[in-house]
Amino acid sequence: MLKTPISADSHITEPPNCYTDYIDPKYRERAPKVATLPSIGDAFLIDGMQANVPLGLVAAAGKEPAQITTSGVKFDELWRSGWDARYRVADQEKDGVGAEIIYPTVGMLICNHADFDYKKACFEAYNRWLQEYCAVAPDRLHGMGQVSMRTPEDGVKELHAVKAMGFKGVMMPGDPAVEDYDSPVYDKVFATAVELGLPLSFHILTTRGSGLSQPRGPRINSFLSIIRGCQDIMGTLIFGGVFDRHPKLKIVCVEADAGWVPHYMYRMDHAYKRHRYWMKAPPLEKLPSEYFRENIYTTFQDDYVAFQTKDLVNVRRLMWASDFPHSDSTWPDSQAVLDEQTKGLSEQERNWICHDNVAELYGLPN
Repeated sequence: MLKTPISADSHITEPPNCYTDYIDPKYRERAPKVATLPSIGDAFLIDGMQANVPLGLVAAAGKEPAQITTSGVKFDELWRSGWDARYRVADQEKDGVGAEIIYPTVGMLICNHADFDYKKACFEAYNRWLQEYCAVAPDRLHGMGQVSMRTPEDGVKELHAVKAMGFKGVMMPGDPAVEDYDSPVYDKVFATAVELGLPLSFHILTTRGSGLSQPRGPRINSFLSIIRGCQDIMGTLIFGGVFDRHPKLKIVCVEADAGWVPHYMYRMDHAYKRHRYWMKAPPLEKLPSEYFRENIYTTFQDDYVAFQTKDLVNVRRLMWASDFPHSDSTWPDSQAVLDEQTKGLSEQERNWICHDNVAELYGLPN
């Protein structure tokens, strides 16, 4: 019997008061806020960042491609369930989805903010708001708390705070403040994540330089590069020996698709076998592909190739997602998309990818 899918990556749409009402008072004047801009419409403005967040893209699920725009969209026109959880279950039912793992929207871009004190205040505000949002339907809305990684010591405290708030996992910034994630200074963070049973997620667009600005060639070419930030993090963790030191660590590569994984695993193994000596790569206990196969989960929505290459990866690490309410979302047609793309899968394989893998990773009812 086919199980009701769980989306491993869905989002909220931060309302105008998300940061202003929940942030540390000393940051209230600088808190991210919504403003109406000429020719753009409503957008989130983030103090200290040149890029704003036009609301036209963040809740374009269900729109025809020709209707997707960054211009002239008002907050009141967005899907209400993106910020009012009382409407969320109805939208889940419309899409045939039983539960969702919830990530931020504006918070993705704040990951790239240079001021880590400000970033930490914003994420703490968001977590307070998200806790209230998920509490409306706790069996169907499972939040990922945001952490700033201002220092490794702060990171440990943040993980404990996220766990205490009832979140199922952690959304990490792509770039920490101190060194990089392969540094032993983060061993205490990874050990804490394992101890608390918190998977650590790295989402697209949360790494500096991985956005859609300043593309080479036509602007649409930049769309192909947004998964690169996640790939770089996965390679950093693997080649940096993080999984040798923390074999039970669980990492989620979010919304970067999964069809590329078989070749990436091959390419890592080739680099390690052929070039590790002259490139001074640290010795590993296993081949790089073995760490990817066991420790890294990938989420994807409309990725036909991921389903077709399931036998070249670990099928128990693939997790389907709807990405609601973003512009790449399969909502409200997720069932039709899945029926078409999973034709070659057994019932067990479809249940693993669409339900069991995410339920087991986050300890949800199976």
